[in-house]
Amino acid sequence: MSKLRLAVALVATLMSVGSAGAQTYNLIMRNARIVDGTGSPWYRADIAIRGDTIARIAPSITEPANRVIDLADLVAAPGFIDIHSHFATSFNLGGIFEVPTADNYIRQGVTTIIEGPDGSARAVPLKPFLDRLNALPKSINVGSFIGQGTVRGAVVGLANRPATPAELDRMRALVLQDMRDGAFGLSTGLFYVPGAFTPIEEIIELQKVVAPFRGVHTSHMRDETTGVVESVKETIAIGEQGGVPTHVSHHKMIGKVNWGKSVETLRLIDAGRARGIDVTMDLYPYTAGSTTIQAALLPTWAQEGGVKETIGRLSEAETRAKIKAATTDIIVNVRNGPTNVVIAHCEWDAALAGKSLADITQARGLAATASNAAETVLWIVENGGCAGVFHQASEDDVQRVMAHPASMIASDGGIPVFGRAAPHPRSYGTFARVLGVYVREKKVIRLEDAVRKMSSFPAARIGLSDRGVLRPGIKADIAVFDPARVRDMATYEKPHQYAEGFAYVLVNGQIVYENGAMTSARPGRVIYGPGKSAAEQ
Repeated sequence: MSKLRLAVALVATLMSVGSAGAQTYNLIMRNARIVDGTGSPWYRADIAIRGDTIARIAPSITEPANRVIDLADLVAAPGFIDIHSHFATSFNLGGIFEVPTADNYIRQGVTTIIEGPDGSARAVPLKPFLDRLNALPKSINVGSFIGQGTVRGAVVGLANRPATPAELDRMRALVLQDMRDGAFGLSTGLFYVPGAFTPIEEIIELQKVVAPFRGVHTSHMRDETTGVVESVKETIAIGEQGGVPTHVSHHKMIGKVNWGKSVETLRLIDAGRARGIDVTMDLYPYTAGSTTIQAALLPTWAQEGGVKETIGRLSEAETRAKIKAATTDIIVNVRNGPTNVVIAHCEWDAALAGKSLADITQARGLAATASNAAETVLWIVENGGCAGVFHQASEDDVQRVMAHPASMIASDGGIPVFGRAAPHPRSYGTFARVLGVYVREKKVIRLEDAVRKMSSFPAARIGLSDRGVLRPGIKADIAVFDPARVRDMATYEKPHQYAEGFAYVLVNGQIVYENGAMTSARPGRVIYGPGKSAAEQ
């Protein structure tokens, strides 16, 4: 190389270095009260963002920026991570493909949501679903578990029997491929058909496929009522024998006779952790749950084979009488009476939304007894079923589980179309409610602990190493809120109300919510479980 060319190259290199050094930040947020997600006490600092990443956190950042926002002592926290969401569809109330902005989540600081809990992933195999999400312009990050019930349904069907060796091999192959394609683990819904028909040995064999990919087992347990203690033992055993971290979903005690059993279940979780089993749990901050009327109020055996076979059983007088008797018992002893069961959505009759089982029974010309309410349930099932909200749990148990160090927050919600039907308010209020009610008002947990339960803890649970804390080098998913004003607005009677108190929400470095309005930014991404990168090595 000639001296002239060498000199030109040297000057170009020096100019390049100088240009990089002088590169401005995309955004600086000044005067933040930083709650970093680790549980450490808050501190004041500025945050600088370049591209999709937190570039710097320091007491004072004075370098150039395309935009500077003075947070005036508002809290800046990691964007919240909801590891139990039904964001694709939620009882036909909407879903991300209908509402890709996910306003209800973003407006309460949630920047990442994970599908496929309760054993019910959207598809088998999972890859086409993830590819469809990847092509969707969206405001929020998304990922998914594999659903054991979905896998079993595809191979075994809805039959109440163990899988054959050949069927088990086919299920192993499906789970293996889904883990390689980026699932975060294998969820079970052992309360639901067909998961309810699965012996523990079969689940353990599938979890052994998940284990090498550092996947996680999450479970809607077999029984959250009289058998809740045994169900926690089973969840722990699946993790211990399957070689995977294991996680109790929406931990609660259903039915008045079971209230208070969280003392024993939490003792079991502590004992499991003490002997080296990685067991955790999540909860939502409400005493009501939500699922389908048929799943919650019919005996499991009546649901074998699916809806057609269930309706067929109801046409046989003797079998119908047995189902009705079992449903009556469930209404009285599990769901606390017909006034505590409220319809969220009926595709075949939108007018039923918001009405209790007692209301509907009386409208049919019957007294609102448990037996008559059971007959109404059978009528609902025969007409196509409905989704319901069930007032069933104890506030003392909610607070006890929330205060436990091994619990995190998850909504079990979805993405409703605003104004449609009467969904559970958790879809609009879960994370804001924890901050407003359980941190500020009831002081069940500290602000720093609440943020940890919503950010770094769920991130660590599913293996996200680039989100969940505020730290240089981490993706800039950030929720900014006023801890004195943040609150949930959604109620059971008026669920379609957005949370208040959030000023800004950033996803991958872009502002998606600002001072009361969604922006046009669509920076959301599909995020993948550790198995995908392991499979690509």
